[in-house]
Amino acid sequence: MSSVPAIQKKHRAYLLLFYNPEKRSEGRDKLYGKYYEIEGVPLKKAKPKQGAIGEAQKNFGYFALLSNYIEDPSKALMLYRSKDMIEKAFSDLKDRLNMRRTSVSSEENLEGKLFVQFVALIYLSYVKRAMDRADLFKHYTMQELFDELDAIEEYVQPGKPAYYGGITEKQRKLYSALGFQLPS
Repeated sequence: MSSVPAIQKKHRAYLLLFYNPEKRSEGRDKLYGKYYEIEGVPLKKAKPKQGAIGEAQKNFGYFALLSNYIEDPSKALMLYRSKDMIEKAFSDLKDRLNMRRTSVSSEENLEGKLFVQFVALIYLSYVKRAMDRADLFKHYTMQELFDELDAIEEYVQPGKPAYYGGITEKQRKLYSALGFQLPS
């Protein structure tokens, strides 16, 4: 087995530290067993492990990025979040847009399915950008937004104009905040 030589070249690295107060409170709700001695099933008593709790709480809300190229914290955070958006887009392809298996019988069908998925990703990206601009991620995940708007039903009868089921005030506000035209 050969060993990998250590890199001898000196190169600058940037350690970028961030603090997010929302993540601080989120960290408290996880890993109860690590921080409490649990007695009885169902739970009868939970004794806090003060040392473990104090050690963990001092780091709640902090995270770090390490870069050998980007020294501007804002730019590094933007690029990191963009990477996350791309990963979520692939997840959307697999899960939301049913691309786990191509399930096609010809190359032509595969090309058609890929094209439709590509257009769907464009729409998802557009909705995400609209949610960012309207600051809706404070109150909704993308899935929650779609679930809220998914309840609008369109009724179509041959030879007659389509009409929509009752649209709630909440849905009207979401359409307006996103800059989308409300179905009439």
